[in-house]
Amino acid sequence: MKPFPRAEISRSALQHNMERLREIAPQSHVMAVVKANGYGHGLLNVANCLEMADGFGLARLEEALMLRMGGVKAKLLLLEGVFRLDDLHKLVEHDIETVVHHRSQLDMLEQVSLSAPVTVWMKIDSGMHRLGFCPEEFREMYARLVVCPNVAKPVHLMTHFACADEPNNPMTQAQLEVFTGLTRGLPGHRTLANSAGTLYWKDTQADWVRAGIALYGISPVMGDLGSDHGLQPAMDLVSRLISVREHKAGEPVGYGSYWQARQDTRLGIVAIGYGDGYPRNAPEGTPVWINGRLVPIVGRVSMDMLSVDLGWNARDQVGDDAVLWGRDLPVEVVAEHIGTIAYELVTKLTPRVAVCLD
Repeated sequence: MKPFPRAEISRSALQHNMERLREIAPQSHVMAVVKANGYGHGLLNVANCLEMADGFGLARLEEALMLRMGGVKAKLLLLEGVFRLDDLHKLVEHDIETVVHHRSQLDMLEQVSLSAPVTVWMKIDSGMHRLGFCPEEFREMYARLVVCPNVAKPVHLMTHFACADEPNNPMTQAQLEVFTGLTRGLPGHRTLANSAGTLYWKDTQADWVRAGIALYGISPVMGDLGSDHGLQPAMDLVSRLISVREHKAGEPVGYGSYWQARQDTRLGIVAIGYGDGYPRNAPEGTPVWINGRLVPIVGRVSMDMLSVDLGWNARDQVGDDAVLWGRDLPVEVVAEHIGTIAYELVTKLTPRVAVCLD
């Protein structure tokens, strides 16, 4: 018997999405972003499925070390960089590249004695105002990196977009112009485009694109689906019915008893809840796919289970699968019902959910 709840991860979908992104950005290398446990899909699962990737982007050193220990030999880039002197030695030991976005990181590189130089991507704050060197300090910081013996040459260059997921927002073009103006004529590779940039802003694709959410078949743009771009969902979140029961009109269900049936019906109880990472705030009407149709959540999502209205003439049985999102029910649709983004849904799954590679 398959475990439940479970996240079924499709190897073929991941590989399809990688090839589709190569078609969308044919002049760029593709860096597969696998932070946050491969966006909930399993860090090593994704890396092992995507041996064709040109490299992998991660947020934390621990994630990169896990890939190296798992036998992954590809280029690895720490998108937030490191924050301790000792970690710089680990970068050298395990051949891991790093982003430098703050003076403190540059200070460490100038103070430490390394056995070999580190490959550095200098991050420019072109307008997001989160991480990166601002335009006024760029020349000074870049010059320091160039002369630092612990930095491999050339220094590579990057930025991050604030509004690329809004296709009509002029902010992305403005950021592109800031970045281009600062870096014109300098050596090294460039990377600007995240998933939204890759899909919607061709001029930002540059030497490398950093494909995160799109790699998993999910659109970064509200009101859009990954399938609109030829991408395939890589995760089916599946549980099962553990109870099917008659339910009378006027009767409530769940904590608080705030939902009451408008007519006689049959309720299904699905074994998944906020203890598994399914949001407690999912409202009445949030869809679940059961036996080829959508049925609505009713009552409050609890820690271990949720209730769905199967309909008065339902023939569903205990043990039937319930799909919370996936190929038949896009996670983007579920996210819109709940009032969040698909990124949050797929990355919030807890260890109680078995991750199964298909």
